[in-house]
Amino acid sequence: MGMRPTARMPKLTRRSRILIAIALVVILLLLVGPRLIDAYVDWLWFGELGYRSVFTTVLMTRFAVFLVVGLLVGGIVFGGLALAYRTRPVFVPSNGNDPVARYRTVVLSRLRLIGIGVPAMIGLLAGIIAQTYWVRIQLFLHGGVFGIRDPQFGKDLGFYAFDLPFYRLVVGYLFVALFLAFVANLVAHYIFGGIRLSGRTGALSRSARIQLISLVGALVLLKAVAYWLDRYELLSHTRAGKPFTGAGYTDINAVLPAKLILLAIALICAGAVFSAIVLRDLRIPAIGLVLLLLSSLIVGAGWPLIVEQISVKPNAAQKESEYISRSINATRQAYGLTEDVVSYRNYSGDGRATAEQVASDRATTSNIRLLDPTIVSPAFTQFQQGKNFYFFPDQLSIDRYLDRDGNLRDYVVAARELNPDRLIDNQRDWINRHTVYTHGNGFIASPANTVRGIANDPNQNGGYPEFLVNVVGANGGVVSDGPARLDQPRVYFGPVIANTPADYAIVGKNGNDREYDYETNTETKNYTYTGSGGVPIGSWISRSVFAAKFAERNFLFSNVIGSNSKILFNRDPAQRVEAVAPWLTTDSAVYPAIVNKRLVWIIDGYTTLDNYPYSELTSLSSATADSNEVAFNRLAPDKQVSYIRNSVKATVDAYDGTVTLYAQDEADPVLKAWMKVFPGTVKPKSQITPELAEHLRYPEDLFKVQRMLLAKYHVNDPVTFFSTSDFWDVPLDPNPTASSYQPPYYIVAKNLAKGDNSASYQLTSAMNRFKRDYLAAYISASSDPATYGKITVLTIPGQVNGPKLANNAITTDTAVSQDLGVIGRDNQNRIRWGNLLTLPVAQGGLLYVEPVYASPGSSDAASSYPRLIRVAMMYNDKIGYGPTVGDALTGLFGPGAGATATEIAPTDAGAPASPPAGTPPPAADSVPASPAPPAAAVPPSPNGATTLSPAKAAAMKEIQAAIAAARDAQKKGDFAAYGAALQRVDDAITKFNNAK
Repeated sequence: MGMRPTARMPKLTRRSRILIAIALVVILLLLVGPRLIDAYVDWLWFGELGYRSVFTTVLMTRFAVFLVVGLLVGGIVFGGLALAYRTRPVFVPSNGNDPVARYRTVVLSRLRLIGIGVPAMIGLLAGIIAQTYWVRIQLFLHGGVFGIRDPQFGKDLGFYAFDLPFYRLVVGYLFVALFLAFVANLVAHYIFGGIRLSGRTGALSRSARIQLISLVGALVLLKAVAYWLDRYELLSHTRAGKPFTGAGYTDINAVLPAKLILLAIALICAGAVFSAIVLRDLRIPAIGLVLLLLSSLIVGAGWPLIVEQISVKPNAAQKESEYISRSINATRQAYGLTEDVVSYRNYSGDGRATAEQVASDRATTSNIRLLDPTIVSPAFTQFQQGKNFYFFPDQLSIDRYLDRDGNLRDYVVAARELNPDRLIDNQRDWINRHTVYTHGNGFIASPANTVRGIANDPNQNGGYPEFLVNVVGANGGVVSDGPARLDQPRVYFGPVIANTPADYAIVGKNGNDREYDYETNTETKNYTYTGSGGVPIGSWISRSVFAAKFAERNFLFSNVIGSNSKILFNRDPAQRVEAVAPWLTTDSAVYPAIVNKRLVWIIDGYTTLDNYPYSELTSLSSATADSNEVAFNRLAPDKQVSYIRNSVKATVDAYDGTVTLYAQDEADPVLKAWMKVFPGTVKPKSQITPELAEHLRYPEDLFKVQRMLLAKYHVNDPVTFFSTSDFWDVPLDPNPTASSYQPPYYIVAKNLAKGDNSASYQLTSAMNRFKRDYLAAYISASSDPATYGKITVLTIPGQVNGPKLANNAITTDTAVSQDLGVIGRDNQNRIRWGNLLTLPVAQGGLLYVEPVYASPGSSDAASSYPRLIRVAMMYNDKIGYGPTVGDALTGLFGPGAGATATEIAPTDAGAPASPPAGTPPPAADSVPASPAPPAAAVPPSPNGATTLSPAKAAAMKEIQAAIAAARDAQKKGDFAAYGAALQRVDDAITKFNNAK
């Protein structure tokens, strides 16, 4: 019999409705409340920085995308349900055992809840997912042209960068929406009787047939559109087993025609599907869909496989040559490795050099870097920490300045930041943590080619950096002894202070000065922040918001917060840049510099794409993972790119947190698009001051990506490229404690970009032959303002030792190993090898330089900081070794070779240099320098003379003889004899101490 269910949903009592409403409000507040607070705090924060337009643009874009996609997808699904309901049969045959009737009763009793709720939930989910693609949508709306056309379809590359990703996104969402509408329509027709499965063949109403066929036909049409777009995506496709990226012979001659054939078949099938509306025969669309499926398997997969196996593989190098050439050209364009940027020169690598030639190479030999920024941090802590809560990062930075004589010199630099994790006892309470200990104090620079005094033993004072400081001194004035003048050395923003949870500081005038600043001999001096940075929190509304934000009630009840108080938060420089420029990928290295008498953090920003036609897809995390990144956990994001530009240089003021973005590559089409999205946020390159330009470095991450690609894409001939026989490798770090690639090194050396002997600041790396340890090339990227970004590649023929072989030769040399064995004293002292530098010198020569550090004891304790103990070198197959650069150069090339090496700063009899005037005295909780022990324990007699037993007198003579022998060997450069003499000294001292 025909029936129409009329069951009603039971009514809730008034009390039940009130309880449910309260529960829903509480749940809504728990879900939405924190997001609203975060949004309000972000609105305040962006406004304080002057980038509120970024916040509103991103927010409105996301909301608009969420709304449009949510309504579109939800509307399509709702339409499928509504059509099925409105065209349902009036009478549905049923019996008491029909399970569908029970479902129908439930659905009809909750019709609005299901009919509106299901599409709303689907639309909500679709909108939430779609709003994450706001970047893709903004690039589509504001993208321009590259002025370069792809070699296959002749389209401007802007189509691939800005348009194609958007089209693919639209097609994908429409496909999902129509599929869900099809499922919803099918289920609704089944429940309401439009589809009945009873009987042998079942029944399908006319409205159900028309609606379902229309939806299937629309899906097939979308598949045809997808086949059309697939043609363009072939150009950034990588076929397994091929050494290049992009469409190859099989793709162009088999896959591309197959896509067109499948597109035509899809259109035919769509027509067949729609014909069933008129013909009322479902067999026709069924046959069409089966045909489409079989065609995709045979034409789309089978045919290309046959072409690949029969036609391409037997003659792969010749067949793929044209497409390999396309990949070589595109990859060079995409990664900034074109001929106008990269210049290649032949370089022997094993040229002979005289002492005079080496000495005349002053730009290189006078700037040989002795300080390894990954090793000397404990020395910075030992001598410059001052207080327990000040801190230097484990890996320091390298920058360059002009010294007092006007010569370019590289420095190991660091800001002395506050590390909240180092606070102790009552320093950790909320008031002290957030209102007293708020900032660091000082900028420390050490000439990278200089150490204080010579340390022949790790227990001697010497071999540590020469410290030049800019700091708030004991008289309250700024001591500016550093490489440049600094007016404000207080550090409120930095990566160390931000590397803790709840990194906020509450500052501003509220009564007496509260912030710890410095100490005199008699008292502690406090300070009140006067910078422009910070969000005001004087009102009760602001205090309440931040109390909720940081889950801290003291915002409400503490009397240290007044009407003039401000809060500093989000204090990490790189994160601040990423927030105001969310379209940038930042470099993993952030470094401090003095620019226009201000201390700023400099951050490199990249624009990237992942679909540049024919360009190789590269993982940033893999390409940049050298031994330093792994050791210090500074890995780049796991992001795939096929195009990268260092388009932005950013600075963050260390005192007030101001973020400034400068266009570095104004020709970058991606940067141009983002400058349209966020007008006024990026300053033109012309506003980069000369003072800032002098401290802009060629970025590390970009260089590491480029050297990885140059290992392959320096090859011009496609057949040679296919064979991989002329590829290079990035060398592994030869240090035995490392397990990854050797990092590139910033150095000051002779100018390869100009080809003259002027001093140049550059980023360099050696390159090995493919799967061999012999040197293949030397890469240098200039950071000088006049030649910034120019890359010079010295190609090296023959079998010149690479870094690993050079390091093996140095460390296994008899004189070196014997000397270090004595210094190490059976592992009682720790020996550490510094960075192995590769330096072009003279005409065609390559000099390897490796500093050696030693620290007393085998621990890593801060008190046992490493001292420079020796300098090891290798030129061709000869080893130079000694306490100084000059000694090592003299040992390699003869007298006079080290005449320009001035790496020893004067000290008082090897004692530590006194800190500059005004430096805060070390506090009781700071770590004192370890004193040098006496050479031998000889107790004085009461009258000042020394009385020795016969045994001790004999031992003393042995000590004196051994010391004389050591001095004589050192003068002669005979380090085997020198090491043996030192061992005799050690044995004689032991004998003296044991003598009765």
